[in-house]
Formats: sequence, structure tokens, C-alpha cells
Amino acid sequence: MTAADFPQQLVRTRRFALGVPGGFTVTGDGRAVLFVRERGGDDPVGCLWRLDLASGRERVLADPRRLGEAAGRGITGYATDRDGRLAVFALGGAVWAVDVDTDVDAAPDAAGGWPRRLTAAEGAADPRPDPAGRRIAYTCRGQLRVLDTEGSAGNGRALAVPDGDAVCWGIAPDAPRGHWWAPDGSGLLAARTDAAAVALWHLAEPAGPGTPPRTVRYAAVGGALPAVTLWRLGLDGIRVEARWDRDAFPYLPDAGWDAHGPYALVQSRDQRVVRLLTIGPDGGTAVAAELRDERWVHLVPGLPARTAAGALVWHVDRAGTRYLTVAGTAVTPPGLHLREVLGVEGEDVLFTATDRREPRETHLWTYAPGRGSRRLSVEPGVHTGVRRGTTLVHTATGADRPGGRTVVRRPGGRPVPVRSSAEEPLLRVRATDLVLGPRELRTALHLPSWYGPGDGPLPVLADPYGGPGRQRVTAGPDWRSLVSQWFAEHGFAVLVADGRGTPGRGPEWERAVHGDLLGPALEDQVTAVREAARLRPELDPGRVGIRGWSFGGSLAAWAVLRRPDVFHAAVAGAGVTDQRLYHARWRERFLGDPDEYPERYEAASLLRAAPALTRPLLLVHGLSDDRVHPAHTLRLSAALLAAGRPHEVLLLPGAGHQALGTPAAEHVLTHQLHFLRRHLGTAAP
Repeated sequence: MTAADFPQQLVRTRRFALGVPGGFTVTGDGRAVLFVRERGGDDPVGCLWRLDLASGRERVLADPRRLGEAAGRGITGYATDRDGRLAVFALGGAVWAVDVDTDVDAAPDAAGGWPRRLTAAEGAADPRPDPAGRRIAYTCRGQLRVLDTEGSAGNGRALAVPDGDAVCWGIAPDAPRGHWWAPDGSGLLAARTDAAAVALWHLAEPAGPGTPPRTVRYAAVGGALPAVTLWRLGLDGIRVEARWDRDAFPYLPDAGWDAHGPYALVQSRDQRVVRLLTIGPDGGTAVAAELRDERWVHLVPGLPARTAAGALVWHVDRAGTRYLTVAGTAVTPPGLHLREVLGVEGEDVLFTATDRREPRETHLWTYAPGRGSRRLSVEPGVHTGVRRGTTLVHTATGADRPGGRTVVRRPGGRPVPVRSSAEEPLLRVRATDLVLGPRELRTALHLPSWYGPGDGPLPVLADPYGGPGRQRVTAGPDWRSLVSQWFAEHGFAVLVADGRGTPGRGPEWERAVHGDLLGPALEDQVTAVREAARLRPELDPGRVGIRGWSFGGSLAAWAVLRRPDVFHAAVAGAGVTDQRLYHARWRERFLGDPDEYPERYEAASLLRAAPALTRPLLLVHGLSDDRVHPAHTLRLSAALLAAGRPHEVLLLPGAGHQALGTPAAEHVLTHQLHFLRRHLGTAAP
């Protein structure tokens, strides 16, 4: 196979995710690490594995093929009891359990040994054992149910059932999960979501006129939100609702139940106020801590948390730095931006952070009282990890390892590697890091491997995401970097730049797009292109294209609408074109209440700007996209037609938001390539 086969490889490997180990859990005795991984880089079926740290031996705990459940993606996630001795997972709508200390290879009979299919109700999802491993809670068609680990009581019983067609228990739309066991296993904290007031949207499949449209609830800008409440559900039948002002704080980004009691994190609709509430036995709540910001409060993954002594682990944005705080005191130095808290054990906090001097790198750090904050990772890259006791599972991604490498480290012992089965990419990322302009924009410039002196200047292809939530230019390139290199191999100088609004540069950098989501982002792309062309003679500023997906798709279309003097052609995939037609939480955060700030929404409307198009524009959208509805592209196309502006549209039947994860990926990429070549020309051999 050659680099020409890269698009097929991208599809076959599911963007190089297959075969990469993940979802690590260190067992309570520190003897083993559990994880999920496919057997090969093109094997779509995930298995549950156990790594014995003394011997370095890996063995399969659960293989869906051996269980007769090989359809779909296999095992994608699991949960364990407190000691990590019992693991449970959902497969084929059923609940399965496995004793991680049992040698499945020696006793492979799934019917009578481990793993075992428990007698859960059909359609089970998100199973979670109680801390002692005696019972399992799971969701099923809106219900929250509980069964015994031994499965002896039929399919268990329902703790809560929906009392309406739009009601579901155990699922919180804005939180990572929706049900949490009490530490003693006597009951659960559970979310109840009622989406009856949320607008119904429809996703039709025009290629199948006999197929009814798929209906989804979509909380769009300015519209009704799901009504989320939180309940204490006892196994003895006690049911108590947690009470807070839900009109003022409708969002529930997180909740939990630790040794200090149940708690909830609630957020105002304008996202300027976040409160941590403790929940009493009678459902009454008290404000334990509060964060405020005049633009929006950033939510750090993994927070809030509490130490064993009860100290609150949280964060504060102050003087340009996002600090980790413990008991209200900042414990990290100025200029070190907190990214994520990975775990709190005892009084020790494991977290990742980025130094403002090198925003491309993210490192592992730890904090403990009396010792302070200390960096654990050494080599350049993007680092993350999981720790229990003195055992650290450390994953590092660097320029020479796009899929990442994971090792388990213990004091006094040899590092134990966790094998990756991912395929080696057919392409090698060849990027030069640049720092451009007065804002010191971090940029990666991809040139063709065959390019040399005398080949002449190359057309420039800006390839940004450029928006909140994603950093493209890092010391740990991912599959998107490989796609950028693929375009470079076809004769482009591909420029990837992270501008204002992207993560990694601190709170002020992120919030620079408040009130104007596209303006600063586009200005920084213009600066990146002009400065790169000034410094690098390989770049031809007279032939500049831009491509992007999702936010990057909006940015690409905006670029040719607003700055045709710089950008001469654009490919815009799955972009938001009408800001009022997007998700409330993800647009009101930046643009505010549409009734209070209508001018912000109008200023960022691609539909309103459509008559300004003078450059070639290709619009791409999956017709089954339930994140950015196809109406965005269809409405922009209609506005361009009404204004007499020629453009091209590529619609993808059956494709969701990420078309490069579907079999259509090869054709989507080659179609973009042909469009850009046609309008910019290339010097490819």
C-alpha cells in the first residue's frame, strides 16, 4: 500500500482509533490494569483486557465474538466496583459481568463461568456496579433499574420509571453520566430528564423516500431546555428530590456521591454563574462554592472533587491563569493553565496542565499538601494518565507516535508497556512549527515530502478548526494532522493555526471570542497566512484556500465571504450558518441571549453575508447530522441562490456529523481535493 491508499486506511482504521488501548482502571490491589482495545488496527470489535503487572502478561477478559455478540463496535466502555475486581459492561442491549481475577482462557464457558450474561431487561445501557460489587444499576428505555450481581432475581427491578414519553431516568444531557451509587450501596443519586418542552426536529433520508424521518429533541438557541432534576433513590423505596432554583440554574453539568455525601454542580443559563451544592438527607441544598465570570465560567473536566479530608478541589481564573485550587487556595504557579483533573486520591491530586511558554505541550502534574505541585512527565508531547496508589498508567503522544504510547509505572519496578495494535499510518506527518504575528500564533506548516528547491511556490491551504474546545497545533499530532499531510502530498502548503478562542493559551485567550465568535478567529487565520507567506518563500499568497469541518466549516465559509482578498476558495463541511439554529448551550455561552443581543447573532449569520460571495465555495453536509442539522447548509445554499451566487453542494446520505468516520470518507476527501485543485492549481508530480 502507498500514501495514495491513505483515505481507505482512514476509514478502515476508524481514523486510527482501532487497536489503541484506552479506558484504563488500576485494580485496588495494584496488581493489574484493565483496559479496552481491539485485537488489531482494522478490527472493529472492542475487547476487555487485563494486564498483569508482575508478569507483563495481557489476557482477554471478554471478547464479544466469543460471547456471540460481535455485531457493532463491541465493548466501548465498562465500569468496576470499588476494588476493581468486578467489571460490567453492556453488549447487544444486555448486561455482562466478569470477575477480573478469573482466568477466562482456562474456563471459557460464557454460559456457566465468566464472563456471564446477567438477566437484565432488554435494551440495557450504562451498567454500573455498587462499590461492593453486590448490585448493578443500569438504564433501559427511560427506566433506571437494579439487579443483583448474581442475576438471581429475574431481570431485577425498576427504581424509577418514566411518567411521560419524553422522560428518562439515569441520563443527564449535559453531564458525563446520570446515576451515581452511594458509597455504602444503599441507593443512588439519579438524574431525571424531561424533554417534553424541547422542540422536535426531524432528520429525513431523501435517498430513501419510504423511510420515516428520524425525530430528535433539540434544545436550540432561545428555546426551551430539558427539565433536569436530581433525586436520591433508596433501595428501600425512599425517594427524595434535591431542591434548588432550577429556573435560575437549569443546567446540571455534573453530580456525584462521595464519602462526604451527594453533591450537584448547577449552572445558570447564561453560564456566568456555577454553584456547587451539597445535598442533605431531606433534599435541601446548600451552596458550598460558587464561580462567577462576566463572560462565562469555564468548566474543567474532573472538577469539582473533594479530598479524603473534605477539602474542595476546584479552580479559579485569575490574572490570565487558570489555577488549580484546594480549599480555596491556588496551588499551581502563575502561567500554568489547568486543563483537566484526572483523579483525587487521599489528599493527592493528579492533573494535566499547559505552560504558557509552550502551549503545544500538555503535561502530567501532581499536587499534595506539604509537597506542592510537581510535574511528572518529562519528554515533549501531550500527556495524560490514570493513577491508583503508587501505580500510574501514563499515556504520551508525541510527533513520532501519533497513536500514543502507554506504560504503567510503579516505584522501584520496570515500566510495563501496554501494547497498541493500531496500524502505522501510510503517511508521516511532516510539519514545521511556526510562531506567527504579534499574538504569537502557534502554527504547523505541512509541506509535501517530495517538495524541494526549484519546485516553485505552492498554493496555500489553511486547515483550521479555529474554535472553542479543540486545539489543533500540539506536540501530539492526531489523525487530523495526517489528513493535513495528505493534502500537502497533493501539492499544497497546508497551514494549521490555532487562533483566539481555542484552548491551551489561558482564560483570556479563550474568552476573546465572547460576543464575536467568528471575527477574532478569522482575523488570526488572516494573520497566520500573511505572516507564513512573508517568512516562507514556498508559499504563494496569490493562491490561498481554506477548508474546515464543524466550527472550521463555519470559519472556512466566513473566510471567503468576509476576506476574499486573502482566501480564494473554500470547502465548508457541516458548519453552523444560522447561529439561532444551533444548540443553546453552545451558542448562548458565546453570544448571549438572542433576545438581549440580537445584533450578535445577525453579525455572525452566514445567511446574511451570503450576497457577498465572490469566491468558489464547496458546501458539504451529512444528511443524518443531528449535531449541526443539514438545514444549516441547505439554508446557506438557498441564500446564495437567491443572491445569484454560484457555489457547489455535496450532500452525504446516511452520514452524521463526522463524515470522515464513514465509508464515504475517501470520496469526501477526493472531492475536496479536486475542487481545490481546480480553483487553486497544484504543483503535484
